[in-house]
Amino acid sequence: MAHSEVSAAQHMDAIYRYQRYVYDATRKFYLLGRDRLIGELAPAPGDRVLEVACGTGRNLIAAARRYPEARFYGFDISTAMLDTARGSIRHADLEDRIRIAAGDATEFSGERLFGVSAFDRIFISYALSMIPPWRSALQQALAALAPGGRLLIVDFGGQGQLPGWFKRGLRSWLARFSVTPRDELAVELDRIANMPGLRVSHTQLYRGYAVYAVVTKLAGN
Repeated sequence: MAHSEVSAAQHMDAIYRYQRYVYDATRKFYLLGRDRLIGELAPAPGDRVLEVACGTGRNLIAAARRYPEARFYGFDISTAMLDTARGSIRHADLEDRIRIAAGDATEFSGERLFGVSAFDRIFISYALSMIPPWRSALQQALAALAPGGRLLIVDFGGQGQLPGWFKRGLRSWLARFSVTPRDELAVELDRIANMPGLRVSHTQLYRGYAVYAVVTKLAGN
């Protein structure tokens, strides 16, 4: 593992060594739009679904329960979060349906991690705001997407339609966990929309609190 990967993993482990025990109970109040994303994954039977930066495994478990005929994969750079995820997956009796591994969102290989060259669905839920080279993570996810597949994203937006005091307070609090809303995310999605073979739709949720996007890789590309 490269030195930068080790440093990032250590940083995430330091943040979530204890937070992971209350993560799911507390994040449900402000990681808005995750369940909409899971509801719109809609994989076909046998499809391969990957979560980038799967954290505690909460989303993978919910998706696996909703789509029992799909196959699920996830990775995270934090070994502490992966320990929690493994326990949750085992408790949910989904070890035969969900595979997880340690990986870096900016340079992962589905083939190396899982023996899967491309995925029919990939989703990134509130992770780009925790990855400093977040554009690289986006490009890596697009490269791992199978023709005809979809990449679904939800993350903090610019909060432009919300009161200034709320935006300032939210961002100050998020910074404690090394979370930085990507104000340029919508611009980057528009840039991706101009790339050959890709179709992009994105919208703001809850008055700009979050950005929700779907990137489709057209068949034959």
